[in-house]
Amino acid sequence: MRSGRRNGSTRISSKHQITLPVEAMRDAGLEIGDVLWAEVEAPGVVRLVSAQNLLTRLAGAHTDLFTEGPPLDELRDEWDR
Repeated sequence: MRSGRRNGSTRISSKHQITLPVEAMRDAGLEIGDVLWAEVEAPGVVRLVSAQNLLTRLAGAHTDLFTEGPPLDELRDEWDR
């Protein structure tokens, strides 16, 4: 028997670890070895986000930081040193 837990529930261990239910992983399209970020949405609510999805969401988010021209060219030249 499964120690009286409801289907889909989990507990936080003394090492602050949780085990994700297989159904939740499968439904979210997650696989063993995926990297996840923990985001706090509200007290008692933690959202796990695939690092791949997070990178996709943030890619190109700050296009206004640099414009073409001397400052950006100088930064690119630093990479070649």
